[in-house]
Parts: sequence; C-alpha cells; structure tokens
Amino acid sequence: MGTGAVTGYIDVAQLVLYAFWIFFFTLVFWLHRETKREGYPLEQYDETRPGLPGWPDMPPPKTFVLPHGQGTRTVPRPDPEPQRDLALKKGKPGYPLETTGDPMLTGVGPGSWNIRPQTPDLTHEGQPRIQPMRNLPDWSLASQDPDPRGQPVYGVDGEVGGTVVDCWMDLAEPQLRYLEVEVADAEAPAAEPGEMTAPAAAKRVLLPINFSRISGRDGSVRVKSITSKHFADVPVTASPNQITLQEEDQITAYYGGGYLYALPERMEPLI
Repeated sequence: MGTGAVTGYIDVAQLVLYAFWIFFFTLVFWLHRETKREGYPLEQYDETRPGLPGWPDMPPPKTFVLPHGQGTRTVPRPDPEPQRDLALKKGKPGYPLETTGDPMLTGVGPGSWNIRPQTPDLTHEGQPRIQPMRNLPDWSLASQDPDPRGQPVYGVDGEVGGTVVDCWMDLAEPQLRYLEVEVADAEAPAAEPGEMTAPAAAKRVLLPINFSRISGRDGSVRVKSITSKHFADVPVTASPNQITLQEEDQITAYYGGGYLYALPERMEPLI
C-alpha cells in the first residue's frame, strides 16, 4: 500500500474529505436551526391549523443575560409571542391584507413595527444612547454644518408642519439621530362659538434624521414622506428626554408608512 493508505480502498485523503462533509452538514444544520429563535413557528393563513416549525425542528431554549441589570431574555420564548390587534381584513388566500382604518396609524405594510422592550438603548457605560442636546452641554453641532434649530419643517405638500426646537444625538456613534419638532396638537379642543380662537396647544415629536433633508443655505428641513398635517399624529415619547426601543420602531415606521399612505396617488399603480 502507498503512503497514506489505510486499506487497499481507503486512504487518509478520503477520511479527511468525509470528515469535512460531516462537519459542513452539521454546521449548516446548526445554523439553520439557530435562525428559528425569532419569528418561529411560522403562522399560517388558516388560523385553525397550528404554526409550522418547519425543518429542522425548533432549537432548545437559550437564556441570554442582558447587560446593565436589564434581566434575561430566553429564546425561543417559553410563552407565546405577544400579539397586537391590527385594523386589517383578510381577502382571498394569496391576496394582501387590507387596512380597515387610517393606514398611517395602523402600523402595517411599510409602516409596520415590531413589539420591542420599553427601555432605551444603552451605551457601553449603561447610559441612554440617544439624548437631546439640551442635556449634553459638552456636545455641539459642527460649525461647518447648518443648524436646523429654530427653522421650519416642511412636509411633502410644501406647507410648514412644525419648527425644530432641538437635536437628539447618538452617544455611541457620535452623530445626529433625531430632530425634535414642535407641532400644533390636532387633538387640542376647539374654541366655543362666540369665543376668540385660542392658539392650538403645541406638542413635540421626533423626526428621524434619515427622513429629513436639511438645507445648507438656511437650515430649513424638508420631509418627503409625510405632509404637514401628519406631523401632529407622529407617535410621541413617554419621556421628554429619552426614547425607548419600542418608540424608535413606531416613530420610524410612521414616517416610512407615509411613502405609501400619506398621499392617495402613492397607493395607485404607476402604469
């Protein structure tokens, strides 16, 4: 037998090749099963049938210890995934779901959001990652960049939807993340007949920086996803000085949904 031969029909090269095949198959199997820690078992259109775990089966639960005393998280979840009521109606199998309410506020389609923790994202040191500049005396905008504070915010209709009053910074990746916009509260009570019309109460909402375009000439801000009237319905944060992971999802989803739902013509086919 030649060098490396184990028997007359098997040599070391064959054994190494077979070992690699077994290792590679095991790796693909393990990775595919690990992807099922979130979002499984799959839901079916027919609600009377159980969810589909698919192949391979669900992985065993694994518990992760979160930093900064935020507890633990186990996936797959030992209890059913939390659900929220959606203003949707189902059509025929294979057809998309249709909204039954104001599509800008239903949280579906391009404006969909997921249930996330009601806690702020934290830095490595355990501080809220995103904070307004009024709480950051050592931070400032670069002198070469336009300062949008005090400037109007225009919707896609060209009308003023609010005024920028502050900027929110990302402390982990030093950059501008949100603009704080003061808008008229659409839910403010109207004046009684015969009384003088009082100015609408103001509230503050956040505008993600990636949905805005700041003019280098005068610092004014333009938003293409929503109109001026939609600013009054932007989800607000529970705290005036921090934003939770859940609120980030909802606020960003609202502006994203405007690219389809803000104008009637956007929901029509191009051809």
